[in-house]
Amino acid sequence: MEQSVNTNLKLVKDTLTLAEKYENAANIVGFDLETICPEKAMEHQGETASFLSNEAYKLIKSEEFIAAAESLYENRLGGEGACLEDRLTAKLAEYLHEDYGKIKNITPEEDLEYSRIFNQAYIDWLNAKNASDFSLFRPSLEKVIEVEKKIVSKYEVQGDTPYDTLLNDYERGLTSADLDEYFGACKERLLPLLERIKASKKEIRTDFLSRPSTEEQQKNFARYLLEVIGYDFTRGAFTTTEHPFTSELARDDVRVTTNYRDDISSSMYSIVHEGGHALFGQLQPDVHHDYFIADRMTMGMHESVSRFYENRIGRSEAFISLIYPEMKKIFPGNLAGVSERELFEAVNLVTPSLIRTESDEFTYTLHVIIRYEIEKQIVNEGLAVEKIPALWNQKYQEYLGITPPDDRRGVLQDVHWSGGFGYFPTYAIGNLYNSMYYNRMAQDFDVAAAVAAGDFARVNGWMAEHVFASANLLKPKEWIVGITGRELTPDDFLTYLEEKFGDLYEL
Repeated sequence: MEQSVNTNLKLVKDTLTLAEKYENAANIVGFDLETICPEKAMEHQGETASFLSNEAYKLIKSEEFIAAAESLYENRLGGEGACLEDRLTAKLAEYLHEDYGKIKNITPEEDLEYSRIFNQAYIDWLNAKNASDFSLFRPSLEKVIEVEKKIVSKYEVQGDTPYDTLLNDYERGLTSADLDEYFGACKERLLPLLERIKASKKEIRTDFLSRPSTEEQQKNFARYLLEVIGYDFTRGAFTTTEHPFTSELARDDVRVTTNYRDDISSSMYSIVHEGGHALFGQLQPDVHHDYFIADRMTMGMHESVSRFYENRIGRSEAFISLIYPEMKKIFPGNLAGVSERELFEAVNLVTPSLIRTESDEFTYTLHVIIRYEIEKQIVNEGLAVEKIPALWNQKYQEYLGITPPDDRRGVLQDVHWSGGFGYFPTYAIGNLYNSMYYNRMAQDFDVAAAVAAGDFARVNGWMAEHVFASANLLKPKEWIVGITGRELTPDDFLTYLEEKFGDLYEL
């Protein structure tokens, strides 16, 4: 039996090593596609990325690989008392079994077709956004919806609804019923408070954030911020793109992107957000790469970390105190005559706005809830694509009191739907997670004091031990209980917002 397990494990690891090389190459092409690829080369490069990913797909669809992986699953020894090797092998076997249940009924030819549709949808979305014309994206979006429904219909394990099945791809074990409960609580407590904030007499100046600055200044500041939070440039790089993202291309290659706007706080928080994602990738246990279970954390876990660094750390008084001197050196014109307190208040301004990625910490969750409610209607209720822009505008007026003047600043602002559905809720769920583990961290040491002193070795060390180490091994609900000893709740997050912005706006 032991010899058989070792033989199967070798075959699985050898196959995954080769598949990983194809995926690595596909990721590099994809990174290029979203950063510096010439416009006329996009379609060809998309074909190349699809081809490479499909070659990897063929490897894990081979009869030999499936037989070996399923045998590992049937003979796994991951229980309590098992050695580390057996536990990690068992976890790999469990993931491969889950993966097989999703791809079992999808042929390599279908996989290639779907990949081409998603790649073309990205190109069409980009063109539509640049033209601010939803009709240019509509045909591709209709194909994406059709493909998503085809894919989930072929899964061996189905959720209660098609949307639940999609959601499970991003946040294992979480359902739309869970989200309805959490988001219902958010709307109940945030919407009335937003009205009180809007009625506040507190005046916060932000004029200096949009004073003229150069891309070189913003680039230097972005590099400084990444260095401050502990991003390892020997295992990463950063550049610009239309829609900022982080790409974990391979072991020791985690890259981040940003863009530069008129408002210097835009690129500031874009890079800290993506830097948080990158830290998760760089600081996960190295042994998880050896067993091909790296990057198995859910997107909610990932977004919790990016928004932890962006908001809980990055918008705190302690962090502003830390970076204020260097920021004055890099942006002398912007911060001339601006106090540390004024900078803190400016980056925490609450004002309903059109763009999710530019929105303030308080209203951000409402942006996500709007997308969640729309995509649930698309997937479960068959909402016609042509009705999406009107529904989008209606919900923005209902929740935020503003209506997008055009498609670019409305329904076309996000890239996500070109690649499918189910991702958006993870942005908001991440806020719930990080509020809970921030409170747990604060029991062990003075977080604000560490941040003000620039001691990110302590912050990142705690994150690596408590947050990152188990993320590839557990479902989210188990993971958050393991960190905090409590079940997932929105209360920590909502209380944090109420206290922070109640104080800021003198309510």
